[in-house]
Amino acid sequence: MRTVLVTGTGGAGRTTVAAATALAAAREGQRTLLLTADPDGTPEALLGIRALRSAPGRPADRLPWSVPVELAPGLWVARIITDEWFRGELTALQDRGHGLLDLLGATPLDGEELTALPGVESIALLRALRAAQTAPPGTGWDVLVVDMPPAPDTVALLALPEQLRRYLRRLLPAERQAARALRPMLAQLAGVPMPAQKLYETAERWERELAAVQGVIESEATTVRLVVEPGPLADRALRTARAGLALHGCRVEAVIANRLLPTGTSDPWLAALSGQQQAALKELYEQWAPAVPVRELPHLGRDPHGVGDPRGAEPRPGEGGVDGVDGGDAQRAPAGLAALAGAVGAPGARPDRPAPDPWTVEDRLADDGVLLWRLPLPGADRDGLGLVRRGDELIVTVGPFHRVLPLPSALRRCTVSAAGLRDGWLQVRFTPDPDLWPKRL
Repeated sequence: MRTVLVTGTGGAGRTTVAAATALAAAREGQRTLLLTADPDGTPEALLGIRALRSAPGRPADRLPWSVPVELAPGLWVARIITDEWFRGELTALQDRGHGLLDLLGATPLDGEELTALPGVESIALLRALRAAQTAPPGTGWDVLVVDMPPAPDTVALLALPEQLRRYLRRLLPAERQAARALRPMLAQLAGVPMPAQKLYETAERWERELAAVQGVIESEATTVRLVVEPGPLADRALRTARAGLALHGCRVEAVIANRLLPTGTSDPWLAALSGQQQAALKELYEQWAPAVPVRELPHLGRDPHGVGDPRGAEPRPGEGGVDGVDGGDAQRAPAGLAALAGAVGAPGARPDRPAPDPWTVEDRLADDGVLLWRLPLPGADRDGLGLVRRGDELIVTVGPFHRVLPLPSALRRCTVSAAGLRDGWLQVRFTPDPDLWPKRL
């Protein structure tokens, strides 16, 4: 299944672009699910539908999203229901650990009194990514389009599975589980569940779930679309987002320049705004194209509402413009998502073969006596870059983001001798440690 994560700068129209992307995919005959985590009703208002509701039944038995609503042929939309999902997960956790709770004399919480805690939204969204991949054959979707939070929050969210797996390995290392076979026997002798047994079982389940979610994020079939309203303030935010996504190996499929104003107007105020946008748009092309396509979406003069023309008729030049500038009767007609779907385009096909791993080690021992590890970090700058060697790990910091990278086996027997950022690549030079490097006989 193709998964497209739509994020970008704050207020740039991520939800609109996500919906237009999903509609474009459905037009090509692909069963598409548009998934949003926005709880304030904005997606429903944009799409012209009633509030999305959770399915009946026990929270523990539900998927982490509402009942999907068919918006157009081949296109369904659903919203992540964080509160219900959280209640179901915590209730199920209490049921599994009831013996331990009884041992401690604790009183379980009722589902009705549970409310979602801060940060649970991220976990629910990750769980939804995983759940969408595990639908029974014939009942799932070909394309999943996810309306993500703003770019900084999205980068932190996509980094979460790897970080949590690392914490679990440090706190509950596998080598300390050697005596696990004795725990069921001890539990029978004591007559109560052993806390350590439940702890390790829960950790194993979390590890499996986190590994599955990380697999979805790192899959070749998962890409990111970055949405920006071109302007001087958005440029730096987009650079930071690009570096953060690259740090975590997320592939950007397209940059969407949204809400572009018409050019060639005689109005000096509008001409100044349009000129500022065009200057920023030129920089976008210089930074991204041709490696990553830049797609332009016009300003429709008002917020889209509903799908619009199901045939996907595109506005003619000058139609749907800013009030008072061309457009005629087209300005007064409700602008639908169909007017944008053609311009934003459907997601590309999944690659036939995996892309070559850019995080490879280059052997320069014969010429320079070093091994070179080149890490792609487009958008990063030297001022916000940090590098720390800690045992067999390399901690890379790019602006507000950082990642702990396990060193390849050959580099673990080396010392870091130099590092530099050049043309969007972090190049780290490793010199073999004579005490650890294999000696020739």
